[in-house]
Amino acid sequence: MYSIKIPRSLRVDQFVREMVSSDCFLIADVKIFNKKLNMLCLVLMLLFLYSPCYAAGGAYAYLFPQKGKSFDPRANTVIGFPKKHIVAKNDTLLDIARNYKLGFNEMEDLYPAVDEWVPPAGMELVVPTQWVLPDRDVDGIIINIAEMRLYYFMKKMHMVRTYPIGIGRQGWHTPTGSFRISTKRVHPTWFVPKSLQKKYNTAVMPPGPQNPLGDYCMNLSNTDYGVHGTNFPWAVGRLVTHGCIRLYPEDIKTLFEYVKLGTPVEIIYQPIKFGTVSGKIYVEVHRDIYKKIPDFNAYGHQLLREKGLTGRVDMDKFEEALSLRDGLPVNITRSEHNSVEPAGQFTDSVSDRMGGS
Repeated sequence: MYSIKIPRSLRVDQFVREMVSSDCFLIADVKIFNKKLNMLCLVLMLLFLYSPCYAAGGAYAYLFPQKGKSFDPRANTVIGFPKKHIVAKNDTLLDIARNYKLGFNEMEDLYPAVDEWVPPAGMELVVPTQWVLPDRDVDGIIINIAEMRLYYFMKKMHMVRTYPIGIGRQGWHTPTGSFRISTKRVHPTWFVPKSLQKKYNTAVMPPGPQNPLGDYCMNLSNTDYGVHGTNFPWAVGRLVTHGCIRLYPEDIKTLFEYVKLGTPVEIIYQPIKFGTVSGKIYVEVHRDIYKKIPDFNAYGHQLLREKGLTGRVDMDKFEEALSLRDGLPVNITRSEHNSVEPAGQFTDSVSDRMGGS
């Protein structure tokens, strides 16, 4: 039997993290006969699981605000934390992006002046491994075209997985709408649409390294589109497809195992997202890649008003985020001491990070 004493000076979240990180700590093996202490440990574990930094096996805990509330300080709709990476001699931005489960666009938007093939060795990069969740409380898949990212919500567990994607190029836009996963195929054969048969010089492409569907494909109901892998991983985070959604080979393999037939899929276009974590308000702004929004700034201010957040945010910080459109979650909470920074532990400004300092 373990005897557990909780120092009065120890913060609750610190206590739980220290217990869980211990090599010998196993919940099933801990025998606590004091009912009050047993309940306290359960509460502490739940607090830990729903903390914004917790991720189990690539899944993040989340909590949407209560319905009808414009602002809910208990909500947790910002997941992950930014990381830092020192560029090695043979690194490319594409390799760095894939290693951190990002699309190329997420690095390109943050570092537009850096050579994607030969970034300066020794340069310190902030890696944007943090995201504001799309404004959809669902049980299934949300694909946000504007940020080129897929979210798989497991609503019963309040957990979400997220993956970068490649989407439809100009003239072949990925459509928005509500769908379901209608079929799942391993090593799929591609039945080439008539409009593309001349380009590929075939009507049927068998499985193999030349097949752009990769090793796994999940078709969307009532369409010719699908969520699938790729034979060209550097296509992830780019506008390259004929409307389908491409994932890295390793990501589609994982997602394929989790997703069941009939799973709802909602494809949205949401370049501006608002989120809350630790009682603070964040905004994540992306480029209008399909040029759907005539007046982007007006659109942003309209969203702010609709969410009832105008009086709660620093408008200068919000305007700067609208101007940068670099996809980084930014703290815009109205406060005398806040600065425009991503949620997390870093203090460098966005401009400093882009300069590699």
